[in-house]
Amino acid sequence: MKKQVPLGVLKQEVIKIYNTINQEIFGMGIRSQKIEISGDKVFIFATHKRIPALKILDENNRSLTASVDALLMEANKRMLKEQLEETLGLKVKLVLKDYDPQTEYSGTVIVFEDAIE
Repeated sequence: MKKQVPLGVLKQEVIKIYNTINQEIFGMGIRSQKIEISGDKVFIFATHKRIPALKILDENNRSLTASVDALLMEANKRMLKEQLEETLGLKVKLVLKDYDPQTEYSGTVIVFEDAIE
């Protein structure tokens, strides 16, 4: 049974979950975010603070830090999916995420099984 969540509450909950997961993984939250909802999709554009150690390693070892970034994003996506389903009671079809270490900007797309607006 699909749980009905008002759109404003949904946005707040998604950002709260997103930020909490970032704090768990990186030890810091996001600097800023913008969230949009369209049908069964949620779009999050956020500015992060790069982990200082990775920022330093980026200069000479980008292939290593790119691998670490990919692993961290996979963990982030898995945790985000789990927490959204558990907290909101909405089935998540998939989570896509990309991060640019130069600008510290990320884009996340969450696709739910059903339309949420």
